[in-house]
Amino acid sequence: MAGSDETPEPGAGAPRDGPDGQRARMPRWLPRAIVVALALLACFQFAHWVFDRVVGLLVNVLISFFFALAIEPAVNWMARRGMRRGLATGLVMLAVVCAGGGFLLALGSLLADQISTIGHNLPQYLDDVVVWINKTFHTDLDTGNLRDRVLHSNWVRNYLANGASNVWGISTTVIGTLFRIFTILLFTFYLAADGPRLRWTLCSVLPPARQSEVLRAWDIAVVKTGGYLYSRALMALISGIAHYILLQVLGVPYAPALAVWVGLVSQFIPTVGTYLAGALPILIAFTEDPWDALWVLCFVVVYQQFENYLLQPRITARTVDIHPAVAFGSVIAGTALLGAVGALIAIPATATLQGFFVAYVRRYEVAERQDG
Repeated sequence: MAGSDETPEPGAGAPRDGPDGQRARMPRWLPRAIVVALALLACFQFAHWVFDRVVGLLVNVLISFFFALAIEPAVNWMARRGMRRGLATGLVMLAVVCAGGGFLLALGSLLADQISTIGHNLPQYLDDVVVWINKTFHTDLDTGNLRDRVLHSNWVRNYLANGASNVWGISTTVIGTLFRIFTILLFTFYLAADGPRLRWTLCSVLPPARQSEVLRAWDIAVVKTGGYLYSRALMALISGIAHYILLQVLGVPYAPALAVWVGLVSQFIPTVGTYLAGALPILIAFTEDPWDALWVLCFVVVYQQFENYLLQPRITARTVDIHPAVAFGSVIAGTALLGAVGALIAIPATATLQGFFVAYVRRYEVAERQDG
């Protein structure tokens, strides 16, 4: 009411005073903390943006690093005999590229021949299917009308039109794949040819106590990765020769390509590789003669036992022998992390880690349990 002696409460409409009578203020560290948090967030976003654009390059370097580890024992062996490391690296990589190209060429010829055979016999297959349907279900289908409907249907024209429009995309994919292969080969060459210099450069920024550990770890990675891959390559060669002799004796077509397929797939794909490798020659042999397929199946089973109990222990005695369950799990983990690339480098990485554990982890004898 006007003229009253009442006054507003102290501090109304003004900052409240603290317990000691002073007005509360913003802490001095808060603006600086906000600026630091915003700067860290900006750095994180920038690092994420950079990583998204160089992740492909990092994956290529990772693949090249494992390839360089795999071929370095052969390069070192040739360098100790007086050959320059660059020339030795080039020769080893040339041999690897020729072997890979021969494998793809053999499988490509097999696939092309099978597609050609199926395309040539497709009308006969269609006639046989229609005859069987008419006889079984008492229908009256005409193979001529069915063939015309299939060949002149809209979905066939649409499929051909889409295939023609995707030619540019397919060409871009092929060019990108070739460029990636060239990048991996180039990094592999430099990492293997300049391996000692690279190790010296890395160790030059470390204290002497750390240098010996880095060199030891690098040597373990080279020995275990290269030894595992070379032992698998040797077993693949023996397996391929053995299966080639059998397929040639039985007269199964495409014996060289099937032998290469069995050798590589059975050795470099863990656990299920044996079944994938044996399924294709059994299927091809079955198309010729069911008895040939039975002989191939029996040989695959017997040879697998011979390899597991006699051949593999002797070849892998001086290298790393990975348990099949560990190898299969590593491939699944690598595929989940990096896709096909992870599946490719999973087993060499596991072999290297297993070598580290063997070298650095101390083992103790297990005390026998005394049952009273």
